[in-house]
Amino acid sequence: MGDLTHLDEEGRARMVDVGDKPDSVRTAVASAVVVTRPEVIAAIRDGAVAKGDVLAVARVAGIMAAKRTSELIPLCHPLQLNSVTVDLDVEDDSVSVRAAARCTGPTGVEMEALTAASVAALTIYDMCKALDRRMKITDLRLEEKDGGRSGHFRRETEAEDESGEKGPR
Repeated sequence: MGDLTHLDEEGRARMVDVGDKPDSVRTAVASAVVVTRPEVIAAIRDGAVAKGDVLAVARVAGIMAAKRTSELIPLCHPLQLNSVTVDLDVEDDSVSVRAAARCTGPTGVEMEALTAASVAALTIYDMCKALDRRMKITDLRLEEKDGGRSGHFRRETEAEDESGEKGPR
């Protein structure tokens, strides 16, 4: 494992200086899953959730959260995001969240994509909790990132996740 860049020589937390790093196009995709009962999924699909359009609100919440990541996660740099998208796929017993972030700058957007996916999932939970307090938010993870010195990373398969291997393949 390489040096921990958010620690100084004495082991104190610090914000990494990215001032000398070249700008490059940075992208990241993250995902999460909200698991619930089929009746809740039907209410989401039918627009019958009392708090409103669950998917529209979750999408906007995820985008807004990505824009505020540096206020939520200590030591994250504020970024000028070029784009953030949040896609929601309603399945029989779950809603899959996929968030993508893009910027041109000296540091990556992984945390922005992960924040968007997690807040979108939390928003679904919040809007539907009266229907199912046993909902689960699962599988929050980075799916892909590109740009910068470390290059490209893509999660390949669930089997690789379970193998315990870490890092780019």
